Order: sequence, then structure tokens, then C-alpha cells
Amino acid sequence: MRIVAIEEHVSFPEMTRHLPADISDKQTPSAAATQMMPKLADISGERLNAMDGSGISMQVLSVENTDVNLLNSTNAPAFAARYNDLLAEKIKDYPNRFTAFAHLPMTAPLAAADELERTVMSYGFRGAMIRGLTNGEFLDAPKFTPVFERAEKLRVPIYIHPGVPPKTVMDAYYSNVGGHTGPFDAIACWGWGWHSETAIHVLRLLAAGVFDRYPGLKIIIGHMGEMLPMMWARSDRAFQPGNGGYNQRTLIDTFRQQLYITTSGFFTQPPLRIALDTIGIDNIIFSVDYPFSNNQMGIDFLNEIQLPPEQAEKIAHGNADKLLGLQVS
Repeated sequence: MRIVAIEEHVSFPEMTRHLPADISDKQTPSAAATQMMPKLADISGERLNAMDGSGISMQVLSVENTDVNLLNSTNAPAFAARYNDLLAEKIKDYPNRFTAFAHLPMTAPLAAADELERTVMSYGFRGAMIRGLTNGEFLDAPKFTPVFERAEKLRVPIYIHPGVPPKTVMDAYYSNVGGHTGPFDAIACWGWGWHSETAIHVLRLLAAGVFDRYPGLKIIIGHMGEMLPMMWARSDRAFQPGNGGYNQRTLIDTFRQQLYITTSGFFTQPPLRIALDTIGIDNIIFSVDYPFSNNQMGIDFLNEIQLPPEQAEKIAHGNADKLLGLQVS
């Protein structure tokens, strides 16, 4: 069976030399990122071998680090363009195995929209991945309108990936656990905070009316829906039209039409069953979160899904092929 994974990460250490000195000197990669750097930087070696060994047909690659969000509106566009050029160069000899989401300079929203269009038209990129907040601002801020307008025009999705919480949130919610100083990363990031923050991000887009203003816009989130399927019915009651937000449709109607979730990093069946019962089979896409998750774990999970073959194929590749316009050779 064809298998497409769409939240799979890269990071190219040679790009750090293109950062201004005042930023590159302050870069302190996490222990996980440092440990994974050889895998993140690789395209055609271990990555491709791991795909072959587990039966993954294609990866949609995205840049793992958030350096571009540290740059001001003057420096960010050129850095993002250089990153995208390098990514396109590295995958050009493997058109049936790799494609990509663009890395966008969100500190310069109009330039980000232009870079999205450039990469889609020039390189065949399939949309963009945006990581969390930009200078503390959520995507419902009016300044980010050009990105949504362009994504809708190009008919490509925006993938919202968790990012590091702002310092005020880190200090208030995730520091001084048990009296220990400093943030407790397991709560702040992959253990909880990342996922709730991304869910809040999507709910803000709903309440701000962004989905209604751009009815052709498609948003993707990972990690089996970032807790939203569990909150499905309760959140739908809270976000009814007229309850204080600008949304003209219910949460359920909106998300089933415009929101897609991936399985990235979630490899047990109970969360999938909740997702199937809420957002539905047509909105779920397979992902591994490579290299932070193991390809074989994802494949084992996929093989355990108790669904008719035609439905399992939607998760494995059909929904991704349709949403991203992937050509099957």
C-alpha cells in the first residue's frame, strides 16, 4: 500500500552561517535537536533507507527549527528563501519520494505570502508549515491576512505546528515545578503545552472568523488533532455562532470542511477512534514526526487500524494525495 507521511522534519546546520551574529551567538539547540541533527540534515542516506525499510512511499518535508521567526522583517525573507532553495535542491533528484512545505518569514507577512507563492510555483511545494506564535502574536492578528489570502488563492494548506510558548506563559504555567527553578520542558512542550497551545491557536482562528473569510483555506494540525477531538462536542457548544465570536458556522461544520489532522507522534488506537468519531475519516492523514518518532512505530500503528481497506488507504495516502495534489506514478 502507498504510504505518505506529511509531518517529517529537516534542519540544515549550514544555514546557521546565514543568521546575523546577534542571533546565531544566542542559539542553544535543545538536547533532542542536537542528538537528532544528523538525521535532520540527511535526505538521501539513512532517511531514505528508513523509508524503504518501513515501506513509506513519500515524505513531505518541513524545516524543524524556528530561526526565521527570530529574524526581523528585513532579514527574514532572504533567510527563508535561501532555506527553501536549499531544501528544493536537496530533494530535486527524488520527486517520487520527497516534496515539501515552505519555510515562511512570518515576521514579514506579505513577504511570507510571496515566498509561499514562489515555492509553490517554482518548486511544487505543497503549502507551508508555520510554527506557533510569531513575536508572541497568534495567526488571527490582521497582519497575517496576506498568508491566508495567498494560500486560498494557491489552493494549498497551512500546517500549524507547535512552537515554544512565550516567556510569560512559560513563567506562569511551566516553571518552578516542585520548587525547581526553570521551565519543566515535559509539561511546556511535548508532554502537554505544545498541544494545548496549538489547539488554542486553531480555536482563535475560528472565533476570529478567519475560516469564514477564507472558505477555501485548509489548515492542518498534527498530533491527532492537538486535543481537539476529545473536546469536540463541548467546544462546539461553546463556539456556536452568536456566542461572542465572529464565526458564522459551528465548530463542527467548519472543521469538517477546512481542518485536517495528522497522526504525528500518536501511535495508539484510542485517540484515533475519537478522531474518527469526530472529525471523520476524510480529514485524517498519516504522519510519523520523523526523526523524533520512529518510522516503524508509525507503520505498526497503521497496520493495527481496524478499518476496511479502502478507509485505511484514505489515512495512509488517499487524503494526503487529494489535499496536497500529489501525483501517483
